[in-house]
Amino acid sequence: MRSRTSLQVRLPMLIFALEIVMLVLYSLFVTYDDNANAKMQNNETNPMENSMYRDYPYFADVQVMIFVGFGCLLAFFRFYGFSGMVFNFLTAAFAIQWATLIQGFFQFYYDGKIHVGVINLLNAEFACAVVLISYGAVLGKTSPVQLVVMALLEIPVFAVTEWAVLKYIRINDAGGTILIHLFACYFGLGVTFVLYRPSLNSGHAKEVTSYNSDILSVMGTLFLWVFWPSFNSALTFKGDDQHRAILHTFIGLSSSTITAFALSAMFNKRGKLTMADIQNVTLAGGVTVGASVDMMISPAAAFALGIMGCTACFFGYKYLTPFMARRLRIQDQCGIHNLHGLTGLISSTAGICAILLATEETYGPSLYQIFSHRAPPEGDPKLAELRQLIPGLKPGLGRTAKEQALFQLAAVFATIAASAVGGVLTGFVMKLKFMASPSDEDCFDDELFFDVPSDFDTGIVLKMEKILDEKSQSIPMNITKDQ
Repeated sequence: MRSRTSLQVRLPMLIFALEIVMLVLYSLFVTYDDNANAKMQNNETNPMENSMYRDYPYFADVQVMIFVGFGCLLAFFRFYGFSGMVFNFLTAAFAIQWATLIQGFFQFYYDGKIHVGVINLLNAEFACAVVLISYGAVLGKTSPVQLVVMALLEIPVFAVTEWAVLKYIRINDAGGTILIHLFACYFGLGVTFVLYRPSLNSGHAKEVTSYNSDILSVMGTLFLWVFWPSFNSALTFKGDDQHRAILHTFIGLSSSTITAFALSAMFNKRGKLTMADIQNVTLAGGVTVGASVDMMISPAAAFALGIMGCTACFFGYKYLTPFMARRLRIQDQCGIHNLHGLTGLISSTAGICAILLATEETYGPSLYQIFSHRAPPEGDPKLAELRQLIPGLKPGLGRTAKEQALFQLAAVFATIAASAVGGVLTGFVMKLKFMASPSDEDCFDDELFFDVPSDFDTGIVLKMEKILDEKSQSIPMNITKDQ
């Protein structure tokens, strides 16, 4: 059985083949953008005006979220810490390489070349975040070969969806609620639907946490929490828009965190805190403010959105996740539907409401920068008037608030449909026999794919715990364990 999951041939062949293909493509199509090209610089060029100084701080923050935040957060299983962190590392590194190339063809391709700068890497990391969120749905049940294949297939589907939604539907989605969180969630659910394992619905002996693994996972939560304002604001307009995005994200995160502690204690039968709630539910506010994060929604609205997202996420973990596993054949291992799906739908609704309520009285002339689709089209006399107030204002589509709200709604349904179909098709590819998929009994176990240290023995640990549990149950009720 273990030979069926051996990585000795499968993983090297897949990686070397992909790296050779990418090396050829990078050689043929990738060059520097103007800010990284020595030919474009001269004695009068001010190096401090280079876009690197504007984009790199956000890139660095998102780097921490991707490699440290997600990595630690996914290491919450007691016997799956190596896999949770290391497979995250492998998948993320590959996804960023691949996304830089694939997104480049849609966003940065001209003169027959993809022009690469720090902004490309930042966009690629958002695409990488999509893959890692989807990974959460199949955590513990997949091999590294399957995860690389998932990234290989998900990135193009995401890039096409992103391009189509932004170019043709034209929406406001500064925090990536629709194109990151909703896409990643329903793609991951599509994959796990196909990879359904009936025996895991009744639980698994190794599907447990430990004191140390829970601490490590909370560290991942803290890294994500601290850097989430950078994630939500990285691609917003510089200035007041970005300022609002940072404020709203922090307010939403803080309100969801406080609410999570209250709900965790309230609904625990013994009135105690549950670590799973602290690790996941506290982050809900970062997603819920995403669709309206750069808009004039008011700090109070951001506060309320954090509470709403946290509440939906909490009850989703408690009731919806078990229901989906039993009734819908969707085993959402990390509850991504709660943290990214339910909160994403709330956020999208809030964004639509904010668009409907947006007026010149509230925003001033900058209304047509934030909601560029509402700017008058080329040739409209009002566009000339606005350009006197906002030099360089680009022509828009002349949409009304109601029209834009309908386009936002269309983008939500289109994104969910595209991601779900893509996830199902990807799941069928990942299910092929040569993908080194672990057996049911080998799920959630590092030993299947790693040379583990001598102090790692799941069999002995689980056997000792069973013996201790049987002994504790044999103690008469009127006698304590200490006695």
